[in-house]
Amino acid sequence: MKIASVEPVVVNAGMRNWIFVVVRTDTDGLEGIGEATLEFQTRAVVGAVQDLADLVIGRDPRDIERTWQVMFRHPFFKGGAVTMSALSGIDQALHDIVAKDLGVPLYRLLGGRARDRVRLYDHLGGGESSAVYDDASPSAFAERAAESREAGFTALKILPVGRTQGLNDARGVARAVDLVAAAREAAGDDVEIMIDFHGRTSAAAAIEICRSVAHLRPWFVEEICAPDRPDEFITAARSVAMPVAAGERLYGRRDFLTLLQSGAIDVAQPDVCHVGGITELRKIGSLCDTFGVMMAPHNPLGPVATMVNVHLALATPNFLVQEIMRSDVPWRGDVIDDDLTLDGGYALPPQRAGIGVTLDRAAAAQHPPQHERAPQWFHPDGSAADW
Repeated sequence: MKIASVEPVVVNAGMRNWIFVVVRTDTDGLEGIGEATLEFQTRAVVGAVQDLADLVIGRDPRDIERTWQVMFRHPFFKGGAVTMSALSGIDQALHDIVAKDLGVPLYRLLGGRARDRVRLYDHLGGGESSAVYDDASPSAFAERAAESREAGFTALKILPVGRTQGLNDARGVARAVDLVAAAREAAGDDVEIMIDFHGRTSAAAAIEICRSVAHLRPWFVEEICAPDRPDEFITAARSVAMPVAAGERLYGRRDFLTLLQSGAIDVAQPDVCHVGGITELRKIGSLCDTFGVMMAPHNPLGPVATMVNVHLALATPNFLVQEIMRSDVPWRGDVIDDDLTLDGGYALPPQRAGIGVTLDRAAAAQHPPQHERAPQWFHPDGSAADW
């Protein structure tokens, strides 16, 4: 069996494009699909997929580890968000091919079940972009947190931290507290609430906000400082009296090692579309398990990534909870026919061979890629703010 072609397929998904990767073989129409979505860098990732295709066409798709090493090692400039996202999509597609060839769901290929079902966490509005990022009022947070509870979710993530600066003003801190309090009251004590800082704060600002919301019992706080400032992140994490999570903007196990050795994180959030696919995420999971750190993989992306994460969660012993987007765009369920079965706030084991997804090309063509533009955020004085 040989890899015959590698094709990126881009579908618009509102504020972002989904980047799917279809890998075809020369055997009886057998093909696999993965996801390489990277927000606001679609054209770069598509180009990287095409560049990596030259390295893998003609290889046996069942030699996943060797193919991964070829894609990672043979380009002289290694790593980075764009290249690792392209590599991730191809790696997922290879796993899909091998599991289909064996006639088993992907999680069987990964060692079988470590659990019977996968706990999921929701976003406000089910992940619709304005609900997640824009409509930050206590009433909106309360209404949408109640909706998540009614849908059966036992965990919910919110973004109450706005355009912060190096030192918070009292109004910004009070606003964050009000938003968390509204979500907590509406969700009730049986729903865990996670706070995403989105890497927008300095260590001083993060510490102040965490202390101010501690009485509202966040399950964990996420990306409290920017990932490109690990020393500052470690300083903040050591001063925060609640579990800390990070990892969505790290691109391999070596990036996680610094945080693990420092004891700065309690929860790791690698993204299967960015870290090097299934192959590297499993290694990150084992590394985290060595340090007693739980896994809550990042996944605000498309339906292929969601299915891959469900399989990984089933087979990962130190798994905690899985992020899911349900309602980011109305056509989410049209483009990909998947094997995702939800039972309240849980996903049940898929039954189909492989990842359990099929791309509907006709439906995909109805949502052609759009040029993405990263959100433009500015402070009151006109200086650029982190989104």
